[in-house]
Amino acid sequence: MLQCIFLLSDLGEVMLEKQLTGHWVDRSICSWFWDQSIAQGDSFKHLPVIASPTHYLFQVNREGVTFLACTQVEMPPLMAIEFLCRVADVLSEYLGGLNEDLIKDNFVIVYELLDEMIDNGFPLTTEPNILREMIAPPNIVSKVLSVVTGNTSNVSNTLPGATGSCVPWRKTDLKHSSNEVYVDLVEEMDATINRDGVLVKCEVFGEVQVNSHLSGLPDLTLSFANTSILNDVRFHPCVRLRPWESNQILSFVPPDGQFKLMSYRIKKLKSTPIYVKPQITSDSGTCRINLLVGIRNDPGKTIDDISVQFQLPPRVLSADLTSNYGTVNILSNKTCTWSIGRMPKDKTPSMTGTLMLETGVERLHVFPIFLVGFKIMGVALSGLKIEKLDFKNLPARPYKGFRALTRAGKYEVRS
Repeated sequence: MLQCIFLLSDLGEVMLEKQLTGHWVDRSICSWFWDQSIAQGDSFKHLPVIASPTHYLFQVNREGVTFLACTQVEMPPLMAIEFLCRVADVLSEYLGGLNEDLIKDNFVIVYELLDEMIDNGFPLTTEPNILREMIAPPNIVSKVLSVVTGNTSNVSNTLPGATGSCVPWRKTDLKHSSNEVYVDLVEEMDATINRDGVLVKCEVFGEVQVNSHLSGLPDLTLSFANTSILNDVRFHPCVRLRPWESNQILSFVPPDGQFKLMSYRIKKLKSTPIYVKPQITSDSGTCRINLLVGIRNDPGKTIDDISVQFQLPPRVLSADLTSNYGTVNILSNKTCTWSIGRMPKDKTPSMTGTLMLETGVERLHVFPIFLVGFKIMGVALSGLKIEKLDFKNLPARPYKGFRALTRAGKYEVRS
């Protein structure tokens, strides 16, 4: 049972406080948390569960906002962490983003959402589609009306129709003029390549995203061609666990609109779609850099939005970098970005240049780490494929569409 939730800015300011039970949690716990965060650095921010002298703390960080929950009683830690992640996702969807200004500008709506999402310390309604029926998302018209009428509440006077249903994430009387459903495989590739060009780690984090507009109460079955490669799967509450455990099939009654049906991880991939080869030599107060980018394994689709970003070492005074393709930008904070875009067919993109070191520094001792970005439409590099999507309880055959997207996550090349 959670007793209190705080929303902290990236400077430690308490933006919002929500007491959940009759036990009052003093704000001094936030001061203790922030002092520990400053003293221990980034490692403290990555701890999901923290034991303070008086409370157990659970934290989730999103876009510079820290969601901090407190309790003094024993409870499953994953429930608290999952709930904070749900709160962050719902606020991001409602407000069109997540930052300090958006939370302060929509203070009332954030409070109303928390009132509906948790009751007496226990999670209650966390499905975005149902929350949207109960609390209207902010818009310009509602803000103008609240100023004119003085009524700042966005809460509906009637309960959603799904409140008493066996499928609380979906209305019972939905009707659409055109029945359609779209399924997207969205994957992010994390990879680490050492200074010798050897692939140290490569794995994919993926999501199955669904956009459903189906009438009535449809029953869907989604199957994959190769489920044996999946690890660490997580499901939307609409998924029935027994068909997955027995036959690796997703059976579900979908919410209306967009939602994340499933997330997964695929470990120990053997190859990456592109290579980045850095060569750095330094002597006599200067450093010479040469960077090559090319296709390692052709995925069969066009690779777009290719970029390479790195931080110039602290002992570098200035840099003169040029490329034979794309553009190179160096910001005031010494962040260098080489934007290539789509891979050309007639040349291998390369970037060369000279770095000038500080006076008295002969050689470079700290070498940069190169962060690579790319996007590939139409293919899931993990090898996961959708086999078929079947429907039940629908009067007519709906339209269905499938897409795939792979993009770079934390893709590092060390030099």
